Amino acid sequence: MTQPSDVYSDPQTVAKYAEGPPRLVPGFADLQRMTTLLLAERAPPNAQILVLGAGGGLELKVFAEAHPDWQLTGVDPSAEMLELAEATLGPLISRVRLHEGLIDVAPEGPFDAAACLLTLHFVQPEERARTLREIRRRLKPGAPLVVAHFSFPQSEAERAVWLSRYVSFAVASGVDPDKAANARNAINAQLPILAPEQDEALLRDNGFTDVSLFYAGFSFRGWVAYAGESW
Repeated sequence: MTQPSDVYSDPQTVAKYAEGPPRLVPGFADLQRMTTLLLAERAPPNAQILVLGAGGGLELKVFAEAHPDWQLTGVDPSAEMLELAEATLGPLISRVRLHEGLIDVAPEGPFDAAACLLTLHFVQPEERARTLREIRRRLKPGAPLVVAHFSFPQSEAERAVWLSRYVSFAVASGVDPDKAANARNAINAQLPILAPEQDEALLRDNGFTDVSLFYAGFSFRGWVAYAGESW
C-alpha cells in the first residue's frame, strides 16, 4: 500500500509505514491472505504476478512466502518505499523485480495475475480507469485481479458516517485521537473515493468480467475480477 510519492518520501513516515495498515484497515492480515488465495485459484505454481502500489513490500512478502515459485513484479511511484520493500523482503528479493513509477513502467507481461491493494483510492477516476486498462493489457485472458481500497456511499451524510467509523476503528486500534481526526480531514479533502457501485463499474468498463465483492471492512471494500477475453 502506498500514497503519492511526495507523501512517502519523508524518512520518518517510511520508517513507521508498516505500523499503519494493521491499525487502520480492519482484518488487514486476512485481506492479504484472502488476496493470496484468490490469485492462486487461477495462477499456476510458477506464476508471474504483478503488484501495483507495492511500496513497503508487505503483500509482496506474503505472496512470496506463500508460493515459493511465484515470480513477482512490484510497481510503486516512491523510491523510498521501494527501498523499504527491498528491506522487508530480505532474501525473498531474489524473486521480485521492483520498478519505480506508475503502471506505465510495468513490463508488458503477460502476467498470470495482479493485485492492487490500498492504492486506487489515491487515483482520480479518469486515471484510475486508464490504470485498470493498462493492468488488463498486461494480463493473460481470464487472469485474476484483486483490488481493495476505500469505497463507501458518497452522499454527504453517508460519507460523514463512514469516515467517522474509520476514525473510530483507528482510535480503538491505538492511534492517537488527534492524529486519527487529522487523517480523516485529509482523506475527506484529498482522496477521490468512489461509491462501491462506481468502483465495480470501472472494473467492468475497463476490461474485467465477473466482478465479485469478497471483502468489506468498515470503510474499505475489495473485489476480485478477471481479465476479459478480448481487449
